[in-house]
Amino acid sequence: MRCLITGAAGFVGGPLVDRLHRERLWELRVTTRSATARFPADMRNFPIDITSETDWTAALDGVDVVVHLAARVHIMNDRAADPLTEFRRINTAATLNLAEQAARAGVKRFVFISSIKVNGEENDRPFRHDDTPMPLDPYGVSKMESEIGLHEIAKRTGIEVVIIRPPLVYGPGARGNFALLVGLVRKRIPLPFASLKNRRTLVALPNLVDLIVAAMTHRGAAGQTFLAGDGEDLSTPGLIEGIAAGLGVKPMLLPFPPALLQLGARATGKDAVYQRLCGSLQVDISHARNVLDWSPVVTPREGLKLAVT
Repeated sequence: MRCLITGAAGFVGGPLVDRLHRERLWELRVTTRSATARFPADMRNFPIDITSETDWTAALDGVDVVVHLAARVHIMNDRAADPLTEFRRINTAATLNLAEQAARAGVKRFVFISSIKVNGEENDRPFRHDDTPMPLDPYGVSKMESEIGLHEIAKRTGIEVVIIRPPLVYGPGARGNFALLVGLVRKRIPLPFASLKNRRTLVALPNLVDLIVAAMTHRGAAGQTFLAGDGEDLSTPGLIEGIAAGLGVKPMLLPFPPALLQLGARATGKDAVYQRLCGSLQVDISHARNVLDWSPVVTPREGLKLAVT
């Protein structure tokens, strides 16, 4: 079996490539933006600038499964004049161009890594795979439009499409708010989050990679949307305690009224950061469990230790 992985040098792509290469069950082809990215000698790298005009003919030759990871990722302080147009250019138009060419090339399955942002930003009950999409930002909109377009291509051509929507992914090399939190805990800086009672679903990198592998091969995955997660939700204090345990330090958590925390974040223009760190966002992964007979391979405590050591 031959597989093409886009974004193969990325945060998720690298570990996925490593796992598939170790298992020796696939002939791997990879795409990156750099011709200098290093991969094993038996793996063909196609340095490609992914656009709506990219010619994928050579990369797709004889491929059975495509795993599409490459994307314009969510940016906290996006300086683009029109962020939605920029996200659509890469995340929607370029994705659908690849899928159209994959279908014409005889690819059997297209696994698309989307985002929980298609469901929404915050909830008072766990998001489900079959909820009505309610994206609230340009990134989420671009991913939702990609999903819609992919299902249309599947209906028209017969290519099998599988959608995976991860929440925040953590692991070695994670950036953004997770890296910020790890840095604060490592420096033993007191954090005023002890009073928070929120619940968040995260997904450890090994769990997401394992779910992707299941989606590549399981017969029942075709046409399905799966939400990713660790199967055990954490509060922000619980996340900090897990990070501290992985680092081998004592967590420095202080009580502080959550309402005042949120007010301070809003006053300083950090409301979005507060929501991502302190709000609730839960994900129901039962559909992946039931359809794929899949379970997370590491617990949050194990995943956090791997992420910070």
